[in-house]
Amino acid sequence: MKFFENKFTYEYSFPAVSLAYFLRYPNPYSRHVLTTDVIDRYIDPKTQRLHTIRLHLKKSKIPSGILKLLPKGMGGSDNSGQSYILETTVVDPKEGWMETDSRNMEWTGILSVVEKQRYQGHTSESDMRAVDSVSMDKRAEQTTVRTTVTFRSRLGQGKLLGRKKTDTTPGQNEVEEEAPKKGFFSALSTAGIQRSIELIGVSRTRDAVMKSKEGMNVVLERLRKGGIVGVLENMRRDREAFGPVVPGSTRG
Repeated sequence: MKFFENKFTYEYSFPAVSLAYFLRYPNPYSRHVLTTDVIDRYIDPKTQRLHTIRLHLKKSKIPSGILKLLPKGMGGSDNSGQSYILETTVVDPKEGWMETDSRNMEWTGILSVVEKQRYQGHTSESDMRAVDSVSMDKRAEQTTVRTTVTFRSRLGQGKLLGRKKTDTTPGQNEVEEEAPKKGFFSALSTAGIQRSIELIGVSRTRDAVMKSKEGMNVVLERLRKGGIVGVLENMRRDREAFGPVVPGSTRG
C-alpha cells in the first residue's frame, strides 16, 4: 500500500471554493471527464450538513507501465475506454468545512485508488496590515485543502495461498515441502509487481492533482468575474470546444 499527500491553499473563501468544487466540470483541465450525475443528495436534519453522492464517467486507460506488468490480455484488447468514479461529499456550511471521498470502480483488482480531501475555510491573521484605521480590520479569507490518496494493488493475491495437505500417501511429504518454497518466491514476485503498480499510481497522481488545482482555479476565477452565470456560460463554451459533460436530471 502506498500513500500520496498534498496540501494547498486557495485564496478564496470557503463558500466560493465549495461551490466551485461542485461546478468544476467541465473546465479546460478536465477534458477527460465525460459525464457527471448526482445519485443522491440530502441535508441531514440533525447536523444540517449537505451529503452528496455523484458518479463521474471519465475517459480512462491502464497506463502502459502497468500493462507491462500484467499477464497478456488482462488490460483489455485496446487498453482504452471509460471508467466510473464514485464521489461522496459532506459539507458543513456553518463550521466551514467539506470532506470528499473519490474512488475508482473499474480495475480495482489491479489498482484501487481512494482519494480523500478535507477543505477548511479560515481567516488569515498574517495578512492583516495596519496601514490605516480601515485596512487594520482587513483579513484575507482562504481555504486550505488537504489531499490524501491511498493506492493498493491486490493483483495475484488470490493465488498466493499455499497448497493444503489433503492426504498422507507415500511421497506426499516431499511435495508438501516444495509447495511452500514455490509459494514464498511467488509471493515475493507478486509483492514486487504490486509495489511497482502502486508507485506508478503515485507518479500519475502528482500530475492529476496539479491539473485538478488548475481546473479549480479556473472555475474560481470565473466565479469571481461573472458569478454563477459566468461559470455556466463558460461551461457551455467548454462543452462546445471539447465535448459535453452530460449531466443527470439533478446535476451537481
